[in-house]
Amino acid sequence: MKVMETMNVQWANVAEIEKIVPLFDAYRQFYELPSDVGLSRALLTARMNHQQSKVVLATDEAGAALGFIQLYPMFSSLSLSLEGSSVWLLNDLFVSPQARGRGVGAALLEFVQAWSTTEKLGYLMLETAKTNTTAQRLYESQGWQRDEVYYTYYHTPSFGAGDGFAD
Repeated sequence: MKVMETMNVQWANVAEIEKIVPLFDAYRQFYELPSDVGLSRALLTARMNHQQSKVVLATDEAGAALGFIQLYPMFSSLSLSLEGSSVWLLNDLFVSPQARGRGVGAALLEFVQAWSTTEKLGYLMLETAKTNTTAQRLYESQGWQRDEVYYTYYHTPSFGAGDGFAD
């Protein structure tokens, strides 16, 4: 594995959206969704402007985007304590194909793991596709543990015409 000589990992701000958009759009395509740069920009801008997510951005020495993580806040009734009841969902992690194998994913994870310790969070959680074994190896190498106790279920409401999603 070739490690990046110089890499900057930090919290992103709305002014850096244009660096994140191509990565976010490529991330969506990785999960077999159609490319939509406009939707990617709108989603990131809305979430960041309304402080509904936090984005960590890795850049090279020239400022080019290498990868990102997007986190969403959650709460856990089972993790109640005076400290550490906050939970964050690591919903999105993507490293550009050109930067893979150079430690970018590990650096991004180390950044959010250090933040979670400093902030005394209850825990960080993530989901990944069962077939994404490369990501699973990375997570496990960073000390993440696979949940063997709980199943994840989804319910998708059915929406009719005029539901506002296609507007």
